[in-house]
Amino acid sequence: MELLDTLNRPQHRYTELDRYASGRQKLAYLSPEARIALPALNRIVSNIPGLAVTSLAERLRVTGFKGVDIWDEWLANDLDQASTILHREALTFGDAFVIVWARPDGSPLATVESPQQVAVIKDPATREIESAVKRWRTKTEDYAVLYLPDRVERWRARTAEAANTAFELVETLDNPLGVVPVVNFCNASRILGCGRSELDDLIPLVDGLNATLAGLAVAQEFTARPRRWATGIELVEVPKLDGNGDPVVDDDGNPVMETVNPIPEGNRAMIAEGENAKFGQLPGADLKGYENAVNIWLGQIMAVSALPAHFVGITTENPSSAEALRASESSLTARAEARQAVFGRSWEQVARLMVAIRDGVAVDSVDVNVVWGDPASRSVAAEADSVTKLYQSGLLSRAGALRRLGYSEDEIEAERRERLRDDLSAERITADMMRGVNWDDLNKTLEDVEQ
Repeated sequence: MELLDTLNRPQHRYTELDRYASGRQKLAYLSPEARIALPALNRIVSNIPGLAVTSLAERLRVTGFKGVDIWDEWLANDLDQASTILHREALTFGDAFVIVWARPDGSPLATVESPQQVAVIKDPATREIESAVKRWRTKTEDYAVLYLPDRVERWRARTAEAANTAFELVETLDNPLGVVPVVNFCNASRILGCGRSELDDLIPLVDGLNATLAGLAVAQEFTARPRRWATGIELVEVPKLDGNGDPVVDDDGNPVMETVNPIPEGNRAMIAEGENAKFGQLPGADLKGYENAVNIWLGQIMAVSALPAHFVGITTENPSSAEALRASESSLTARAEARQAVFGRSWEQVARLMVAIRDGVAVDSVDVNVVWGDPASRSVAAEADSVTKLYQSGLLSRAGALRRLGYSEDEIEAERRERLRDDLSAERITADMMRGVNWDDLNKTLEDVEQ
């Protein structure tokens, strides 16, 4: 099957990207001899790729939709939490997916999917998805689901790691939506080609940084500390001991001797009786060169990833105010806004599919726009003060002010109802009671206001 070939083709690349995203990659720029001699150095990894992905993903927050009331279904599918995971997948691998189908009760079901399990084929003319597949494995069997505009096919292979030709058709379901119910979140910066990982430009730079850190660790262990030296004293021979503390003997039964330093490393005072004995100390190695090299690598990493200096541990560049913080993160914020524009179309298609399943309408008839949270770092007090001034001057409505503060559409609607309820003042309630209005009528008035 062509779809399974499309799914299998980039798996090696995804495995490599996953290692870098989780900080499990091996050190680069090391000779084979160094890899054998220094195996522990593979643990010296600065996980900047993971930081770059997380820093972008945490700024991509869907706060609501305009045009349709879909927030209850959004929360029912845990997309308020799963959407962050999907953004992280798309930024890491270049692609991620959402599959939208119906539950047994008819309500929409939306699941976020990894490109390690899902692949699509698009029409080169319209760039619309023509077909999609999801494949997963158990210990004994392989499963695949084929999504087409008119049907959904379930396939199964009786053996794990089965070849593409080993699958058998198990079930076919009609697809009343008329479109493939799979939405691609493509982290694309150009028209042609597949999605691009945020790690692609970082990998060679991070490899260089980690190699420098490994060299720093070796220098710190062997040359950074001052070393003492002594001349004019005789070395001491002592019996060599095995792991149990017993003397080691040769073939003739004589103890094996080894030469050791007559002055133990831990002694604070070095004493020798010989008149020619001399003592001195070698200075520790200057590690400033490693510091300069690390800063060079970090400078290139910041230029490529848009990470500000205080994100990568350069403490001398910490912003001193909220405005300075926003200015230092302006490039990262702009990149997050670009990703919002790219992923926004996909979330709108997800909303169309969910509404089509819930209301039984055509997918193309649903008009919806996604609402994103502000990707910039905000000082809550400063933002509230700014919004209050805009509202008091008449430039913002109450709903617009709440939206600027990050409230979702449902939260704004709930706040509006509460406000209307509060506007039914105590004077009005008291006046109605004095005119003889009974409690049932008063409660009905309150319910009418809420509605």
